[in-house]
This record gives sequence, C-alpha cells and structure tokens, in this order.
Amino acid sequence: MLDISSYSTSTVALIFLGCAVVIGALGTRMATYADTIADRTRFGEALIGSVLLGAGTSIAGIVTSTSTAASGAPDLSVANAMGGIAAQTMFLAIADIAYRKVNLEHAGASAVNLGQATVLILLVGLPIMAWAAPPYSIWGVNPLTPVLIGAYLIGLHNAHRIHQEPMWIVRKTDATRSEDEDEPDTSSPLWVVGALFGGLVIVVGFTGWIVGEAGILLADRLGISEGVVGALGTAVVTSLPELVTTIAAVRRGALQLAIGGIIGGNMFDALFIAASDIAYREGSIYNAISDRTVFWMGLVIVTTAILLIGLLRRERQGPGGIGWESVLLIAIWLIGAAIQVMQG
Repeated sequence: MLDISSYSTSTVALIFLGCAVVIGALGTRMATYADTIADRTRFGEALIGSVLLGAGTSIAGIVTSTSTAASGAPDLSVANAMGGIAAQTMFLAIADIAYRKVNLEHAGASAVNLGQATVLILLVGLPIMAWAAPPYSIWGVNPLTPVLIGAYLIGLHNAHRIHQEPMWIVRKTDATRSEDEDEPDTSSPLWVVGALFGGLVIVVGFTGWIVGEAGILLADRLGISEGVVGALGTAVVTSLPELVTTIAAVRRGALQLAIGGIIGGNMFDALFIAASDIAYREGSIYNAISDRTVFWMGLVIVTTAILLIGLLRRERQGPGGIGWESVLLIAIWLIGAAIQVMQG
C-alpha cells in the first residue's frame, strides 16, 4: 500500500491538491453516466441521483472518513463527513448561479427530494443525541450506528414509494423542468455505461484514501486541528465530484438529478459516521468528537432546513437570478468556515 509519510510536507500538500484535480476531473463523466442510467432504467433522476450518483460521488469521502477513524483520528473522520455535507449543500447554491434561467429549486422541484431532505435532518440529528448521551458501546460500536443504517435504508425505500406513488404533486409552471425533456444517451449499451461508472467509483475511492492519509499528515505537521482539516480540507476535496457532477447535470438540463445527487449524497455522507464508528476501535466515536465537529452537525441541519424551505417555497426569481435560499446557503457556509478558522 502507498506510504506517503516519508514525503516532505510540500510534497504531501501537492499530492493532496493533485487528488483534488483527479476527483474533480472524473466528476463530469460520472454525472453523464448517471443521467444516462436514470433515463434508460426509468427509475427517475431524483432517485438515481440520490442512490447511484450520490453514493458514487461520495465514495472518496467515506474512504477518507473510515480510514482516518481506523487511524485514531475521530474528529477528522466525523468533521470530514459533516463538512462534506455542508460544502455539498453550498455547491447546490453555486449550481443555482450556473443555471441562469430561473431559481434551480423552482425548476427542479421533486417530491422525492423533499422526502430525502427530511430524512437527512433525521440522520444528522441522531448523532447529536448520541454525542450528548453517556458513552456506551457494544464491542466498540454505539447502538445508534445500526439505527442510522436502518434509517437510511428506510429513507431510500420511502423515496422509491414517493416516486412510484406520489401523494404530493409538484405544481407545473412554464419554468419547471421535466425528466422527460432530457433526452437519454443511446450510443452505448447500459451495461457498458454501468461498468464505466463503476470504474470511476473505484478510482475516486482510492483517491479518497490518499486524501485521508495526506489530511492526517498535514494536520499533524502544520499544527492545524483535525476538525478544521476535516471540515474545510478533506471534506471540500472529497466533495469536488458533487460540485462537478451537479454543474454538469444542470448544464445537461437534468435538474432533478442535480438536486437529488446532492441531497442523496448528503444522506449517504451521514452514514460516514456509522462506518467511522465501526472502524474506530477505541469506543463510541460519537463521544470522541469535539464541540467544533458538533458545530458542523448543527450547521448541516440549518442549511438542510433552508434548502427544504426553498424546495417547498419554489421562489421563481431572487437576487441576481438565484433564490434567497442559495444566498443564505453560501453566507452560512462562509460564516461557519470563518468561525472554524478563527478557532484554529
């Protein structure tokens, strides 16, 4: 296995940045393949975005979180997960800026995405309760961990039911973008597209492992807290596929795929904590994290709630052509990042 600990700090930093370039470059192709699979299978852009694109683009993040947890860095591990969710939600606001026609949350409205956002708030709120509760674990695993996994699976099942038999119908306007308006790519067989997508997931996953190792080294050598490195360093780098795939999906007109990829990816990212708890062998990881990591959990709940309100309100045109929720998402993330940096 690759060992970068013997390299100089500048070399490790270059490796870290190089991984960011690789992860970002592969993201565009992942969005294209996911959009094709959504169109061919007829599972729907929001659901495919949540499951396939969301989990696929999050593979680098989960590898980073589990590997750093196994290495005894709980704060970096969980902060990477929460910082990733916060950054990815903010990326959706950037995609809103890229879609100049109308507010993205208006044009890409979907009942599935509403349900997914609600489940995400639940998945982030439960670890806060575990953090505040007395330390307890069975064979080094907190009882909340299987509950999180179960809640995620129930959330996916609920999303499928919403897609199949929606009880809430999105009101159509002249700016609403339907999945049927997105023409599928028919140039390659579905199994080839799936294989190519899987290959990219493997490459991105290995790159995520390198990011985690480099992040631990940089935190130690530069004297920066694991929480800051996790929330603002590894989290942003491993979240680059979400940024690239979201903008690529928006440009292709696959708006529900773009929003579903972010919200579904965030749901999957919440499972990083469960995976990290299993990998962390010194007890419950929920009770080993610092207040600054819990701060990011609170920030995630706030930004997800704002996004949910934006999806429900469906503002047509806000300042500069984007919705007010996008302005708030960017502002809150920047304020949160500034607070973390000032704390050191």
